[in-house]
Amino acid sequence: MNEKLVKILEAARNNPKVKEKFLETRNAEDPMEEFCKVATDMGYEMTVGELFAIGEEYSSNLLKSCNGGAVYPMDEWSDWYEDFFISLNFN
Repeated sequence: MNEKLVKILEAARNNPKVKEKFLETRNAEDPMEEFCKVATDMGYEMTVGELFAIGEEYSSNLLKSCNGGAVYPMDEWSDWYEDFFISLNFN
């Protein structure tokens, strides 16, 4: 998980009010945009584009490794936004 998301996750795990704010974003008309607003209000500037780019960057790095990269096709792309909430709920 991206370093910024890890910090946000730690903050949410350690503060029930912050955790609730992030969980409430799931009910917004535009959940990802609302997630980014809450994160930015906490001091972690975040955009929806950045959320999408996190998973893409990770997968791209796997394929362009200095050791030759992955030689198999990617079965799926990771969704770091969903992974955040899965990790948050394991607390």
